Amino acid sequence: MAEAKILDGVGRILDGVAMAAEIKGEAAKLAAAFAEKTGRAPGLAVVLVGENPASQVYVRSKLKLARELGFHSVEHRPAADIDRAGLLALIAQLNADPAVDGILVQLPLPPHLDADDAIAAISPEKDVDGFHVVNAGKLFAGLPGFVPCTPLGCLKLIKSVQPNLAGANAVVVGRSNIVGKPMAHLLLQENCTVTIAHSKTRDLPAVVAGADVLVAAVGRPSMIPGKWIKPGAIVVDVGINRVPALDGKTKLVGDVDFESAKHVAGAITPVPGGVGPMTVAYLMVNTCRAAYLRAGLDWGGV
Repeated sequence: MAEAKILDGVGRILDGVAMAAEIKGEAAKLAAAFAEKTGRAPGLAVVLVGENPASQVYVRSKLKLARELGFHSVEHRPAADIDRAGLLALIAQLNADPAVDGILVQLPLPPHLDADDAIAAISPEKDVDGFHVVNAGKLFAGLPGFVPCTPLGCLKLIKSVQPNLAGANAVVVGRSNIVGKPMAHLLLQENCTVTIAHSKTRDLPAVVAGADVLVAAVGRPSMIPGKWIKPGAIVVDVGINRVPALDGKTKLVGDVDFESAKHVAGAITPVPGGVGPMTVAYLMVNTCRAAYLRAGLDWGGV
């Protein structure tokens, strides 16, 4: 794979905000076309259990964007003490609702509820987060299904630099079901040679140094310094970590030390403004795709 070029001592900064805006624009056009053909808008239902402040912010932003793009969006806010049966009954109700194409259960859930239970209760055809085991299995098998939004956004960013990834050495640092594992499978489908690194990996700096494509998703602030990175590599930083700032406030940083890495990487995502906007954009794409598939319409894709 050809190296991305470093200009004026700094690699290309991948603007997730601008790219996400393009994707959202396409999703809005597809939503309008769907409404014209079916007489209804694509529908997204979000379930937020309890009063987690961060979750409230995330849900508000998702629902606001859905409305802006012409989707039908609904929010369900059961109390934090809802029991398992109550939550599963709500999900069953949304599964049966013909106006709902996508269901998102905002995580984390209160401690007495099991996230795996809730995700398993969602109909796979409405699982726009791509977390259901049926969709995970389809991704593993290379079959069409719903893929988690963050890995989809990461791949779009990577391919904006290098459309043909065949033969590239790709390293994914992190093995979560939400990012690390699906990211590895997407890169494998692009014919990369893929390594998944994690907390037990021996000599992580040497593993990272061999990566033409590096995806960091471990949730440890600035753990990957620039000196580990192969010159010219494409670096996608999924981490969002809040740390103290010099002014006594806090700031967001990724899992990669951006200031040192940007002088080595051929292309790199900033935090914030890189992967985050892409994740929300692809939630809208997945919801629109779910609507098309449920209606038996051809999905052109984004």
